Amino acid sequence: MSNYAIGDVQGCYRELNELLILINFDPSDDTLWFCGDLVNRGPESLECLKLIHSIKDNCSITLGNHDLHLIAVANGILEPSKNDTIGQILKNQDRDLYIEWLKSIPLLHKSTILTEAEERTFVMTHAGIPPHWSLNNAIKFSEEISSVLRSKTNCIPFLKTMYGDYPDQYNKDLKTEERLRLNTNYLTRMRFCNQEGKLEFKHKGESNKPPEGYKPWFDNDLRIMQEPVHLLFGHWAALNGETGIENISALDTGCVWGGKLTAFNLEEGRVFSCNRLN
Repeated sequence: MSNYAIGDVQGCYRELNELLILINFDPSDDTLWFCGDLVNRGPESLECLKLIHSIKDNCSITLGNHDLHLIAVANGILEPSKNDTIGQILKNQDRDLYIEWLKSIPLLHKSTILTEAEERTFVMTHAGIPPHWSLNNAIKFSEEISSVLRSKTNCIPFLKTMYGDYPDQYNKDLKTEERLRLNTNYLTRMRFCNQEGKLEFKHKGESNKPPEGYKPWFDNDLRIMQEPVHLLFGHWAALNGETGIENISALDTGCVWGGKLTAFNLEEGRVFSCNRLN
């Protein structure tokens, strides 16, 4: 049995199929970890959603910002943007099935597996974990968002207030909707922040060119790393799969932007990649 953590698919259906062939994926024995952004920007978002849904019992998945965007659009919160490629999902007869399934997917996945070296606990989110969060904080705050998404009464109000860059830092006076927005941004949109967890959204490029006063989130002193965990995240294609930090692995290698789709074998530490197919 093998566990493979896969970076942002974003509608790159042919590349996902090629990657599954490359790793010799066995649905009766292997588990796929998807770090979010299953859809959007790529050409075949519906096909990706159908495929992953069909093998969902063999998958551990976390929601990304594009998945949340699909949920919001499907619920009439806003119109699709000109760059969205989710139209076929919205027109599909099974759209409600897929949307309800997405709403059931957590924003954090934690699992302990036996690697070749040792037993190791992996924690996967779409964008990362802010510096001031412990593992218990991360689990608690991600579960709060998931509970709201699954709620028949609270989901729509949450989606209506989900968008926005502020607040960009925690304080004790935040309203519930502000705290949920901030924590959603930490888990699904974060790239640069400072040691206190203040977010910066304007810069999306290379990690070695941070805005003044900020660092890549993983270059801060992370409270969660006081525990023996290995962090997995996607979202940041410009990293090209590199953080330079042991036990913090970037999975997004920019397939939708002409790069590669990558799978990381958690037991062996091996990386498998498929080039973008034109």
